Formats: sequence, C-alpha cells, structure tokens
Amino acid sequence: MVAVVTGASSGIGEATARRLARDGAGLVLVARREDRLRALAEELGGATVVAVDLTDDDAPARVTDAVESEHGRLDLLVNNAGAAWRGSFADMGWEGVQKHMNLNFDATLRLTHALLPLLRRSAPSSIVNVASVAGRISRARSVAYSASKFALIGWSDGLHAEEKPNGVHVGMVLPGFVTTEGFPQRELMEKALTRRIVSTPDKVAKAIMQVGPGGKAERYVPRPYWVIAALRTLAPPLIRRGSGNAPAPTTKGDAPA
Repeated sequence: MVAVVTGASSGIGEATARRLARDGAGLVLVARREDRLRALAEELGGATVVAVDLTDDDAPARVTDAVESEHGRLDLLVNNAGAAWRGSFADMGWEGVQKHMNLNFDATLRLTHALLPLLRRSAPSSIVNVASVAGRISRARSVAYSASKFALIGWSDGLHAEEKPNGVHVGMVLPGFVTTEGFPQRELMEKALTRRIVSTPDKVAKAIMQVGPGGKAERYVPRPYWVIAALRTLAPPLIRRGSGNAPAPTTKGDAPA
C-alpha cells in the first residue's frame, strides 16, 4: 500500500505515518517543516518527503509528481493538515474565515483533485478526511474553524457518493479534544473528570485506519462524541445553551502559524 499523509510532521499526521509504516506501507509525508519530515522518514526506515505549504499554488502538483515518480500508484490519501485560530467573528471578520478555509478546506480540495486520477487508477483505494466534532457543533470563538470543518464534512459526503462507483472510498474521522503539539489541552488535562474526554493522536490514527483501509464511513474520537452530534439534531436548544463558553473541540495537523 502507498499512502500520502498531510500534516505529517507532528501530532495526528505523525502518529498515522508511524502506524502505516508498521503495516509496511510506502509513505509520502507532506508538511512544511522539512527537518521534522526527514527525521521521521529516517526513523521509519525511509519515506518520500514533500516539504511544502499546501496553500501554495504549486503544492498539489509537487505532491502528485512525487507520488507518480516514486511510487506510480496511490492507495490511501489522508487529508490531515489543518489549523485553528481562536477569535470571535466580530474580531476576525471575513479574513479570519478565509484564513481557515484556505488551509482546512481549499487546500484539501485542491490536493484531492490533483491525486484523484491516481486514486482511481489504483482502485480499490480510499480517502480519509480528518474533520472535527467542531464540524458538527459550532462554538463561540471558533466559528471560522467550524465553518471550514462543516464545509469539509459536506464535501466529503458528496464526494463519497461520486467516487464509490470508481472504487474510491471516502470516509471521515471526527476528533474532539486531542492532545497535540498545537493543542496540549492543559486546562482539560488538569482535572480528572475532564481528562477522560481528551484523546491521543494514536487513537485518531487507529480510527483513520478503520475509515480508510477498513472502509468505515466515519469515526468519532473519542467514540462517545457521536452523542453530542446526535443531540445537535435532536435537541438544538440544549446544545446552544452549552456552546457559549466551553472551548471548542479542535484538532491540528501542520499549521502554518
């Protein structure tokens, strides 16, 4: 199996790369920080490294060229790179939303479109989009991040329907609170009660494998978070009352910040 993992220099992306390497996959590691990528590739016994900011115009072509020249096929695309910048819409404005959409949504679509011919040619293959519980439930001061993840979820559902006849499975992983380099979740980890709702990059990587090669439609991490998403549909007023002050469940791949 050949896999592309974006945001591979830390957190969920790094954990996913390690898990795939243990399974013997050929890896294409994508992120901005070349030193981190090369150190990881060496530790894993070799991998193709593409150090690029995915918002750059030439990023999709650079990744595609690397996959074609080094491997000639693609069995799994893990769209994990992403970031969040907290702030109210009144303070961040349209520019804040655009900043999130450029990385969390637009860059993912551009890369996926460039790699889709390879994925079809290598079918059965799969795409895993790392969304967020924040793509189901929007909270105060994270509206821009949520907008980008809501968009990613809607696109993923439609893309699954379009690509299933071509042998390309499209699934999603929706993490809640996860301890990563960019989101250490210190406030939650300090309390025994809230510590239970925080997950790890390794558990998200496991879910990615269940959704990608495993063929599942989607996975929440931690799993009980599906209840919150269900309540958003069944009892919107209840969710709205609780979403004003609590921190938003966010995840981070390889942020450009």
